[in-house]
Amino acid sequence: MSQGQVYEIYAREVGHGAMFGFIEIEELVFGERSTLVVDPSEEKIKSEFENVKRTYLPMHSIIRIDEVDKHGAAKITKLEGNVAQFPMPIYTPGDKSS
Repeated sequence: MSQGQVYEIYAREVGHGAMFGFIEIEELVFGERSTLVVDPSEEKIKSEFENVKRTYLPMHSIIRIDEVDKHGAAKITKLEGNVAQFPMPIYTPGDKSS
């Protein structure tokens, strides 16, 4: 989830990563270019992550992670419905209230 939009992406590797509060995504997968129909939202994601080997996404921006047998097309949709972010902040360094 980013700036009121939901990015649906497919990757070969997803993990908790080494940075606290971030999800590590590796080897993004995009649809084949052999079809004549081009999805503009998939092309936008593809160009945004063109030379990225690994990316770290803030945990609070993740809606869900599913393991699938077959990947679909990456897409960007407008944030609608009952989707809500986790309360912020998850962790504040130096907080002495506890």
